Amino acid sequence: EAFSLKPSSALFGFFSFLNLQVVNGMEIYSMKIDSKVTSRFAHNVITSRAVNRGNVSKEVFFDVELPKTAFITNFSMTIDGVTYPGTIKEKEAAKKQYEKAVSRGQTAGLVKASGRKTEKFTVSVNIKAASKVTFELSYEELLKRQFGKYEMFIKVKPKQLVKDFEIEVDIFEPQGITELEAEGTFITNELQNTIKKTFSGKKGHISFKPTLAQQRRCASCSESVLDGDFTVRYDVKRTTPDNLQIVNGYFVHFFAPTNLPKLSKNIIFVLDTSGSMSGREIEQTKEAMLKILDDIKEDDFFNFILFDSEISTWKETLIKATPENLDEARKFVRQISAQGLTNLHGGLMRGIDILNAAHEENLVPKRSASIIIMLTDGQPNVGVSNTQEIEKAVKKAIDGRYTLYNLGFGSGVDYGFLERMALENKGLARRIYPDSDTALQLQGFYDEVSNPMLIDVELNYPENEISDLTTNNFKHFYDGSEIVVAGRFVDSNQNHLCVDVRGEGVSMDFFDLSEQTAQAFQEQQYIFGEYIERLWAYLTIEQLLEKRITATGEEKENLTAQALALSLKYKFVTPLTSMVVTKPEENGNEERIADKPTEGIDIFTIVLYLRTSPLYHTYASLPTWYTIDGDPHFIISVPQKKDAICFNINENPGMILNLINDPVTGITVNGELIGDKRPNSDAKIQNSYFGKLGIANKHLDVKLTVTPESITIENGDEKTGFTWLDSVTLQQAGLTLIINRKKNLVLSMGSGASFVVVLHQVWKKHPLHQDFLGLYTLKSDKLSEQTHGLLGQFFRPIDFTILEIHPGSDPKKPDATMIVKNNELTVTRGWQKDYRRDPTHGVDIPCWFVHDNGAGLIDGIHTDYIVSSLF
Repeated sequence: EAFSLKPSSALFGFFSFLNLQVVNGMEIYSMKIDSKVTSRFAHNVITSRAVNRGNVSKEVFFDVELPKTAFITNFSMTIDGVTYPGTIKEKEAAKKQYEKAVSRGQTAGLVKASGRKTEKFTVSVNIKAASKVTFELSYEELLKRQFGKYEMFIKVKPKQLVKDFEIEVDIFEPQGITELEAEGTFITNELQNTIKKTFSGKKGHISFKPTLAQQRRCASCSESVLDGDFTVRYDVKRTTPDNLQIVNGYFVHFFAPTNLPKLSKNIIFVLDTSGSMSGREIEQTKEAMLKILDDIKEDDFFNFILFDSEISTWKETLIKATPENLDEARKFVRQISAQGLTNLHGGLMRGIDILNAAHEENLVPKRSASIIIMLTDGQPNVGVSNTQEIEKAVKKAIDGRYTLYNLGFGSGVDYGFLERMALENKGLARRIYPDSDTALQLQGFYDEVSNPMLIDVELNYPENEISDLTTNNFKHFYDGSEIVVAGRFVDSNQNHLCVDVRGEGVSMDFFDLSEQTAQAFQEQQYIFGEYIERLWAYLTIEQLLEKRITATGEEKENLTAQALALSLKYKFVTPLTSMVVTKPEENGNEERIADKPTEGIDIFTIVLYLRTSPLYHTYASLPTWYTIDGDPHFIISVPQKKDAICFNINENPGMILNLINDPVTGITVNGELIGDKRPNSDAKIQNSYFGKLGIANKHLDVKLTVTPESITIENGDEKTGFTWLDSVTLQQAGLTLIINRKKNLVLSMGSGASFVVVLHQVWKKHPLHQDFLGLYTLKSDKLSEQTHGLLGQFFRPIDFTILEIHPGSDPKKPDATMIVKNNELTVTRGWQKDYRRDPTHGVDIPCWFVHDNGAGLIDGIHTDYIVSSLF
């Protein structure tokens, strides 16, 4: 993104990303990030001040990207001495307020977006001439320890000179601070002295406050040198394995023993090698595995399981990591290739079976940590493909003995499924982003879990003294990490506590601290308020929300009620609450709503500002996919905009349309239209659907004809036929086909391009409608840049801009102006159905609808795409 005309952006990675955008006439004269950390609990305030130097009203935007682990606690705007605060409400109540505003034609909006580690808060306001505005946003989070240090990552990128620019971090750790460091990738010799770092005893301080002259790239430049990463790291004294702090009836217990011998580990890598992983994905996975093999210790045991349509293993048992075995494993990894479908269930079950056998036959040490790391880029579509059945089978097979980590490669995975299955088996899920650093992401995750020190750790407290305890048992404790438990005393005046910590290690049955007693922490008010109580509330909410992911029925309702009550009491914006922001406007105040996104659930939002302003929108984690379904509805994902465009083609039944044509790979897809059983003479446009699809690869000499009645494959002179009543997995001539009975078929071509055809069946005696087909592309990036067709032309990046949002004929569907391909189009916000997972009901996909057969969006006109036959 180019910010050269937008006065500022600064990223506070684990903390925030600040990007204050203004139009001509606005001056941002102050930007400050103030962070106060007490016992790992961070309270952060971001303040920006601007003044309108012009003689007319101007609009200013306040954008902040927060860590996904943070909870917003407060926001306010102060304009000419009048403060407009945000209020936190139950999500449903806030949603009704939002919908009411939309129904009145106001430009209210939900604020929720996400990146790798961050989510976005945005608000804008009109400022009169000579007026000032102050934005202030507060949020809190518990810093987690990794690799022996707590880290704050700050991206400094103001893109302009700011008179008063400052980052200030105060740290207070009752255990005492042992090390504190700060560094920046952009720090020159001239800037080195602007970083002030001090620490002594329990207190540490970092400040970065460059002058205007120091910010300049050169003496006469107006460009800022502040462009890069700024990192703060610290750790605390550990004279004992743990530390207990008590303040006003609440306690927090930090457990991080050092100098323990490392447990050996038994690790199974379960890797997706289906066709969708071909190309860059499988090469990056192999690169990561080779680096991981360099880090495996000789006392460890390991194995590789590969799953596509079939299951294959490197060895039949776990193998010790001797130098000879590691060399053999490297040869195995280098020859891994990708093809076929995705038998995820079979791969996991094989890995569990091998671990079970290793323990039963005493092939591995009794005291060792057993771990399964599974990587997939898609969804199960062969073998057992029902995700609920897979979850039940895996949980039963593991039975609490091993930890399962699920890595979801890219955005085509069912992340909710991966997360539930990992949490049910004492692990976690992690997204791996397809990018240049994918191999480093995989290796980094392995580094986090590669050094287990203890297994089956329990922290026990007297039941008659403690209530509302957070999670106190953990499958593994890893070197360089930390276990945190918090709770509330029954007697709020109690100032001591006995703790019993037990964990199995290499040379001991238990790590016993039953005699330890901690006195109350006396310095209760050093940096901010009742921090232990808020830390306890933060941790409790976080864990309730995590438990809620795998819960059902009454248990889920109870967990939701508890988390909601705490969110409202402590004023946290969580997935159950929203912040309503009142924005002053000339025609009266308008409300905005800030929501916290939930991975895999809150996938879409629109943030609307003034009617004359651009619209900002997001479809978080939107994979690159393209769809034709319905009447016939074309849905085009635009990942760089995190949004989608849709249009219809209205043509007569019997017409055949070219959908995809790639002269390089030889792949073509054409579709023949059908109509309703009897046309509606009153309708100007008749309903039409795809009743026949022709998919061909001339290089493989393969043709696939799909109708709602049958599927036919022609390979040269050979012809094979199936019906939708069949359940089939077929591999021949570079083509892989799976038919899921009466639902859909999945097709992978020789180049790696993949498609899904969905069957839509209606009541046979329906007086009007008849069965039809939908087409979904899964791996369009495997086709060449010369690909064209009604759908294929959009496999290349497309850019567009949305302007002038205004009420349309339907109050629920606003109209707007779209600038695309140098054309100015009137478009409508609406929804189309995605039937990939649910062929009957589908899922609503928000998109901008282009009228008149996609005129102005597609190349040429729609009749240019009419062809004479399917092949």
